Formats: sequence, structure tokens, C-alpha cells
Amino acid sequence: MKLASFISPTGKPSYGQINDDTITDLCAARPALPTLKDFLASDEFTAGAWEATGPAYPLSAITHLPVIPNPGKIICVGLNYKDHIKETGRNDSAYPSLFLRTASSQIGHGAALIKPRVSDRFDYEGELAVIIGKPGRHISAENALGHIAGYACYNDGSVRDWQRHTHQFTPGKNFDGTGSFGPWMVTPDEFGARASTWLITRLNGEVVQKASLDLMVFSIEEQIAYISTFTKLEVGDVIVTGTPGGVGDRRTPPLYMKAGDRVEVEITGVGILQNIVANEV
Repeated sequence: MKLASFISPTGKPSYGQINDDTITDLCAARPALPTLKDFLASDEFTAGAWEATGPAYPLSAITHLPVIPNPGKIICVGLNYKDHIKETGRNDSAYPSLFLRTASSQIGHGAALIKPRVSDRFDYEGELAVIIGKPGRHISAENALGHIAGYACYNDGSVRDWQRHTHQFTPGKNFDGTGSFGPWMVTPDEFGARASTWLITRLNGEVVQKASLDLMVFSIEEQIAYISTFTKLEVGDVIVTGTPGGVGDRRTPPLYMKAGDRVEVEITGVGILQNIVANEV
């Protein structure tokens, strides 16, 4: 099943179920569940037994929002593929490298990624996002997959010079409008085996990153177990699981995103997240 947050042709924020080239507005029949995060926490979703009733719109008529527009937490994992660790010149770590993103730093599929006026070092990072569907603390790796509501594409757009102002990544990862999340989430029953699930990033049609998801240093299960040890994971929280090698900042010469560029993040069986790049005004 594919679920997305969007703005309807009437201008109302909503969420719905994707059916080929249309979306059924699930929120219309559920005023007590105004957001996709609320729906994921409902008994309907937990039981996997909801009816896709409501107005249907062509996908071409809606505006995509980030899959979860109002997450409580967005926790990002850095340095989680060997080839990316190697290209950065860093050493392996015994624990995941984590940082946080804010909700205001995100946009949806089809919107413009905003290149900040203070930097020309705006880089792409294609990643898999995991959306939490069942809350928990001290979740074991063995039970971790049972806490996942779905998976989505993510572009963890990074402002590299601001990322390196200090030892903390926060500024370079949180400029408004620099990260994209979408176009929808797929439920776990539609998510394939990781060895055959490919993450591909394209810049202006050229493949710049490609890796299978089984090449993560810390698996999805290990990430959930580690993170839930220090914070309770809530429904709608998002874990962004790391980017493979090929980032623009580590190329010779560097390859940064600029206004007018088109960037895509594709994950096998999940979808294609596409955005253009625009200058901050």
C-alpha cells in the first residue's frame, strides 16, 4: 500500500492512498484523524483493515507534502555505507553517527529544493527513510521491523561548508527547504529484500549514487535498537538511514546542486522522489 500527505485541489492539507495515477482522500472520511501520523496511530491502520473511501484526485492535481509533515523526531544516520566512509576519509565507528533534522527543513516531491544564498556547496544525499508505526523504547533488533509503518525516499540535502563550521552537523543539515521526503511511503508488505533493493540518485539524469540497501554498516534493525535505547520512538518519527558513496562534495572536481538542476532519488519498489533546485530569494 502507498500512502501520502498532500494538499488537495481545494487547498486543504490531507492524506490518502495511492491507486495507480490517483489518490483517494482518506482524511475526508476521518475528521478525527487529521494527519497521516494520526492515521498511522489508529486501530484501522494497525489492523490493516481500512476502506479506501473518499474523493479521488489525479496525482497531477495535488501538491505533495513531505510524507510525514509533522514528525516528532527526524533522526538521521551518517556514515552508514562503507564507500561513503572511505570517500570522507573517516574511520569506522562502533556506533551509528546521528544528527537531527527539523520538520521545517523538509519539502515534498515536486517542490523546489532551496539552495541557500550563503553557500554554493549544496550537495545531494539519496537515502531510505523509515517511518515508525508502533511506539517503543529499548526495542530489540529482533523486534524492530514490527515497529515500522513504512518506507520512503529521502534526499538529505546538505550545505557542506555550514556542516563543517564545527564538529556538529546541525547547521548544514537544517536550512529551510533543503531536504525532500516522498513522494509517498510504502507499507512493509510491499518492501522487498534489501539485497535486491537499490538506492539510486540521479542529478540531471546522470547516476551519481547507486547501492543496494544490504550494504548499510548498521542495519535498519540495529538503528532502531540503538536509537530507542536513548529515546522513545513515537508513531510518525522518521529515521533517515544514511547515504552511499558518490556525494558531490567528495568528487574531483566537486559536483554541487545549483538552480535549475533536477535531482531524483529512486528506491526499488518504493518510488522516485524528484525535485528541482531553486535559489533562495
